[in-house]
Amino acid sequence: MPRAGLTKAEVIRVGAELADHMGYDGLAMAPLAQRLGVKTPSLYKHVASLADLQHGIAVLALTELDRVTRDAMHGLSGQPALDAFVRAFRDYVLAHPGRYTATVGTSAIGPEDPLVEPGARMTESLIAVVRGYGIPEADTLHALRALRAMIHGFAGLQAARGFQWAGDPEDSFAWMLHFLDSGLREQAKS
Repeated sequence: MPRAGLTKAEVIRVGAELADHMGYDGLAMAPLAQRLGVKTPSLYKHVASLADLQHGIAVLALTELDRVTRDAMHGLSGQPALDAFVRAFRDYVLAHPGRYTATVGTSAIGPEDPLVEPGARMTESLIAVVRGYGIPEADTLHALRALRAMIHGFAGLQAARGFQWAGDPEDSFAWMLHFLDSGLREQAKS
C-alpha cells in the first residue's frame, strides 16, 4: 500500500536529493523507497520506472536551473549578464551535482514533455547573453555551443573535484569569465 500523501512530485524531489547525495549513477529505486519509508513496489504507483524517475529529476533540475539563471541575469546585458548566468549555473551544479547530471543528454519525449519549456527558456537566456554582445546571427549557434561547453565543463569538473592541482579554482573561474567575455567581444567585431 502506498504511503498516505506520497505523490509523484515528492518521489521525484526525494530522488533528486538522493542523486545529489549518492551521485546520479548511484540512484536506484530500493534506496529511494527506504528513504521515503515505503516498500520498493510502492514507488511504481508514482513513477513507471527508474528511467521515468530520472526523467522527472531532469525536468525538476532544468526547471530549477532555468529559474536561478534567469533570476540572476534579470535586467542585465553584456558582461554583467554573462557573469550572472555563468555564476548562477555553476553554483547550481555545485549545490546539486546529481540532479544536474540528470539533465545532461536527456531529451524531450515529445512536444508536450515538461522538459521542453525550461529547456527552451534556458536556451533563450543564453541567446540573450550572446545577443547582448552583438554576435552576428550566423555565429549565434557556435557561440551558444562554445559557452555551453565551457560552462558545463568547468562546473562539472569542479563539482567532481576535478581540479586537484595547486591554486584556487575560483581564480581559474574568474579567468574563464574574462576569457569568455573577451572572446565574445572579439567575435562581435568580426
